[in-house]
Amino acid sequence: MKISRRNFLKGSATALFLAGFNLPVIANTKPKKNLVVIILKGAMDSLYAIPVIGDKDLEERRQDLILDNLIKLDTDFALHPKLNSFYNLWKHNQASIVHATNIPYSKRSHFDGQDLMQSGGHIPYSVKTGWLGRGMNLAKLNGHGLALQLPMPLLLRGTSNNNNFYPAKKKLPDKEILEILKSHYKEHDESDLEEMMNIISQRSMMTNDSMLMSRDNSSLAFKAGSELKKINGPRVAVFQVNGFDTHAAQSGVDGTHTDSLIEMDNIFKKLNESLGNDMKNTLILTLTEFGRTVTQNSGLGTDHGYASAIFLGGGLLKKSQVHSDWPGLKTKDLFQGRDLNSTIDARSVYASAMSTVFDLDFELIKNEVFWGDKLQDLSNTLFKA
Repeated sequence: MKISRRNFLKGSATALFLAGFNLPVIANTKPKKNLVVIILKGAMDSLYAIPVIGDKDLEERRQDLILDNLIKLDTDFALHPKLNSFYNLWKHNQASIVHATNIPYSKRSHFDGQDLMQSGGHIPYSVKTGWLGRGMNLAKLNGHGLALQLPMPLLLRGTSNNNNFYPAKKKLPDKEILEILKSHYKEHDESDLEEMMNIISQRSMMTNDSMLMSRDNSSLAFKAGSELKKINGPRVAVFQVNGFDTHAAQSGVDGTHTDSLIEMDNIFKKLNESLGNDMKNTLILTLTEFGRTVTQNSGLGTDHGYASAIFLGGGLLKKSQVHSDWPGLKTKDLFQGRDLNSTIDARSVYASAMSTVFDLDFELIKNEVFWGDKLQDLSNTLFKA
């Protein structure tokens, strides 16, 4: 396929440069509210991260995966002992969990599940936009999205002019080179490419040697918080944490699944530190393609399952709580006799979150973003008005 200079530059510019924001300030009496999504890629094990307390069925099925020193959240559920930053938010009524939930996808393909968790659709690869991008477009928040990864995730597609923040290994082009390129586009009346060069120029202004920083999620989260707190900064940020597909060596408290949970926990920590007082107007939530089997396998790991859980953080939460219509872990209660069952459509949580942060009617989001699917409005249950 022949690629034009115009399409090449438009498609590759955000992948080549370090993102910055310099959006116009819009007068508004309402406080700026932020939404952060953390993609947990590989299928996060909710029974490992938020186990049900004293369940004999779980203990019998996971004899080598039961953790010591769990953090008790309420009478029914506990928290993984390494999720200290999340628990700190919990103690300040800024953390919640929705348990036994999943997108309406009951098969076990990572590729199909990851496509559907980001698109919010029913059939893999049939929707080319993300539920978050469509929600932002509905809220007229074009250009207010920030992806802390490359390339731009499907989740944010559906609205224009979103940006990536991913530290460059080399400094951006200097001002003189950018001015030459911009003047070239003016001569050829290519206004869209001139606009792209203006964006790159803004990025160059905020880049210096000290910003050739680490690409780890802790560093990215701290930088994202500093951008989100700006009145003219982004309203939405998206992270990705890998490594949850632990078919083997999931092990105990120091296992590989724990490593990924700690990485997620550090994003909550660094966002809280960087946002400061603006954490009160921020909502953080997680997204994963499916859960993992209730029973451990012979490799001391778990296989692809069905239901998982959603972690929520920030000052827009009503209170700290574990919200669940718990299905139970007896064989008769499991999905296909092997997996934690899903009793809450995860898209209900995401639609309610967008309704709260974007100040949009839930029914409008349900109809325009999720095609009128039967979703439950959890706004009043989970979030502040």
